[in-house]
Amino acid sequence: MRLAGTSFGRRGLFVFAIGLWLFTPPDPATAQFFDGQTAPRPPGDVPLPPPATNLAPPNPTTRGDRIVPPSGPVLQSLPPAAVTPTPAPAIPVGQAGLAVSARFGRDMATVTGGLVWRVYGSKPDQTGAFRLLKEDKGATPLFALPPGGYVIHVGFGLASSTRAVQLRAGETAREVFEIPAGGLRIEGRVGDARIPPGQISFDVYKGSQFEPSEKRPIAQSVMTGDLVLMPEGTYHIVSNYGDANSVVRSDIRVQAAKLTDATVTHRAAIITLKLVNERGGEAIADTQWSVLSPAGDVIKESIGAFPRVILAEGSYRVLARNENKTFEREFKVITGVDGEVEVFTR
Repeated sequence: MRLAGTSFGRRGLFVFAIGLWLFTPPDPATAQFFDGQTAPRPPGDVPLPPPATNLAPPNPTTRGDRIVPPSGPVLQSLPPAAVTPTPAPAIPVGQAGLAVSARFGRDMATVTGGLVWRVYGSKPDQTGAFRLLKEDKGATPLFALPPGGYVIHVGFGLASSTRAVQLRAGETAREVFEIPAGGLRIEGRVGDARIPPGQISFDVYKGSQFEPSEKRPIAQSVMTGDLVLMPEGTYHIVSNYGDANSVVRSDIRVQAAKLTDATVTHRAAIITLKLVNERGGEAIADTQWSVLSPAGDVIKESIGAFPRVILAEGSYRVLARNENKTFEREFKVITGVDGEVEVFTR
């Protein structure tokens, strides 16, 4: 969070306090992974989206320990739905005006949408909370307020800025807030095939994966195509394909006023498990399954006739339990090669 305009003495403490009070992480969306009843679709079954005319070039790459910044298009329309502009209201006699706007940084473009403005009193009430006086989602709102001190908070996705202002009767103050933020949009692939939405999600953390940083994600369960607005800087993405062990970590650089499109590539495949009496036979129902690593660690457990599981490339051992008997088999997973693993009762 960025704090500005703290030259009002003690009022600066109020700015800091309200900044902390206003920050609440967004509720994480629920990741829509398959649960044994909804089978995952192979990435090859999902048609690639048509080429867009305003997308960023391929996602940034890492050269050694240096992150190459993106060079995507300027964020020109992060926009709520288009609204017909209305004339600015007249400031009533005895009140003061406050005209606000935001830009991505000094000498940078104006933010034209996606803003949430909130005006608070400069002092907390008896409960310690700052009273919300006005709210607006316009790009350049004009507030009419009684003379006095206020704290203005503007949010732009996960980025925000807070400032204390002092208003005088009969005057209109103009405040420009700087929000150095950009957009991040992520998708996953296996080889050249796009992973279907709903089978992959992304958690975003501040800082590089190779540096000490907060372990709590700033954005959780982000889905394919979601646009995340965030302060410029370095972040790392944890990509979860399915609900087993296909996990990929990647570093990304978000630049102010730019949209970064990132593609995370998984080395994995979809495996269908079947307990049969003979090769190609009918799958036996009510079977309990455990997929183990070569070291014997349990990676995935499920129940059913032919569950499907997304596994990272590698070697595995599977145990099938049915009618108090246990059967097992070793198998390998090759990236992009979906298939069946039959476990025989004989």
